Amino acid sequence: MSVELQAAVNAALATVIDPEIHRPITDLDMVDSVRISDDGAVDITVLLTITGCPMANTIEADVRERVTAIEGVTSLELTMSSMNDEQRAALKRKLRGGQDERDIPFSHPDSRTQVLLVASGKGGVGKSSVTVNLAMALVAAGRSVGVLDADIYGHSVPQMLGLMDSNPTMVEGMIMPVPSMGLKVISIGMLKESREQVIAWRGPILDRALQQFLADVYWGDLDFLVVDLPPGTGDVALSLGQKLPNAEVVVVTTPQAAAAEVAERAGTMASMLEQKVIGVVENMAFLDVACPHCGSSHRVNVFGTGGGTEVASTLTQRLGYDVPLLAQIPMDPGMASGGDDGVPLVASDPTRPASVAITALAEQLSARRPSLVGKNLGVTPV
Repeated sequence: MSVELQAAVNAALATVIDPEIHRPITDLDMVDSVRISDDGAVDITVLLTITGCPMANTIEADVRERVTAIEGVTSLELTMSSMNDEQRAALKRKLRGGQDERDIPFSHPDSRTQVLLVASGKGGVGKSSVTVNLAMALVAAGRSVGVLDADIYGHSVPQMLGLMDSNPTMVEGMIMPVPSMGLKVISIGMLKESREQVIAWRGPILDRALQQFLADVYWGDLDFLVVDLPPGTGDVALSLGQKLPNAEVVVVTTPQAAAAEVAERAGTMASMLEQKVIGVVENMAFLDVACPHCGSSHRVNVFGTGGGTEVASTLTQRLGYDVPLLAQIPMDPGMASGGDDGVPLVASDPTRPASVAITALAEQLSARRPSLVGKNLGVTPV
């Protein structure tokens, strides 16, 4: 066995990335052994995190492709095994940075992840559609993005991302988010025994579920964590206000007055929890219709006008700082059909007017410079 061939095989294995954890299998101690004979025959044992790992075939194919392409390798014997309890516990400690206790990384003052809570005062304003499309637009902008479906009772993110039959992998009590189109996604809908199961939790159980989503899910290094909140100002908003003191809130509304009034309450609730409201998004703002008579496109205000501007103005006065109207997203049947098909409109057709508006919103959020102003630094003056 030549030293050069050993080094080449090790280097090739270091390019194999675990699809769920998004780190090289060599860094994760998944390569148990590498043996190379004098005639170039290679024998490798790879340890999967769990028995029946859903990404086993992907990892095996990647290892075979990388190693067999090396000059001097005459054959490859690849064994796919699984970690024992001690090895999984060691991996869990490594992923947590050597810590065993449950900790929410996004709550640290030095966290570089921008946590965006997408809120609304009432249901039916397209909050979840805005969430998944915004997340996809941030990915298209080159950002690392996680999506947390915190709408425990009305979870719709799995459907909108085509993940209804997907289940996260568990590693010693740690949950691996499900990868989808460049996103890392977690939702209670992925953990239910069946689609028909109804979630009816309150108080401590609900709080514990949110704690697990934030602390026990291995999110890795994210630029953005986009959280789909349930509508209104209930238990979830209160719980996340305590767990994510530095999160920022985007309020979604529609142009009609009834939606605008309750959207203002969602923004006010965020301020009460010392979270900053960074802006308002007016969804279903208008509909462009081609006129059969003149051939031109005319704007139809299906749900009235001014709701987004009103919410932004009211929150600016009420909270004492500028709360801008960040975007007006036009009505587009593709938003609904994309959610039904599991492919957000921004991904399937980025040229549509609604996609363009959401992409511009993502660019605004991506261009912001991180600031410590208004953040809870965890320091108590003496």
